Amino acid sequence: MLTIQKMYKQLLLFLCFILILSCNQNKIYDQYQPVKNLEWSPSTNFEFIVNNTDTISKRNVFINIRNNKNYEFSSLFLIAKIEFPSGYKLVDTLEYEMTNAQGKFLGQGFSDVKENKLFLREKVVLSEKGDYKFLIQQATRSINDIEGKNPLKGITDVGLSIEKVK
Repeated sequence: MLTIQKMYKQLLLFLCFILILSCNQNKIYDQYQPVKNLEWSPSTNFEFIVNNTDTISKRNVFINIRNNKNYEFSSLFLIAKIEFPSGYKLVDTLEYEMTNAQGKFLGQGFSDVKENKLFLREKVVLSEKGDYKFLIQQATRSINDIEGKNPLKGITDVGLSIEKVK
């Protein structure tokens, strides 16, 4: 009887291990950086360097944002810059919804911290070999902060992830 229980536990551990591996097999890159003092200054860029060797496969590129209940806006404005290995630069100003119409935070998470996975590029081919530099800067302003001097509160981490297109 004891050996059957032991075998059952080993089988369960093995299945959990396979499940964990299968969940992350599409991720190529996944990094987060904490926001210092939970105040994201408009002049602070988060930089991610991604080495690319595959110039054929399609990828989805995401900006990942973790926020807590101190985030005071319904949307988030970002400036995202991509610098190719050749020096070519691509700059986008992006707007993402952070709450629904009732003011409830979007994103995943059971605690006060919500994780938002936001599309930066969908089905893109990184056509050059070498290091790509991704820079993410916040551009969210309150009505009284026209010049963008005040830090954005409530963002805990900024991340970048790249996944293979299934």
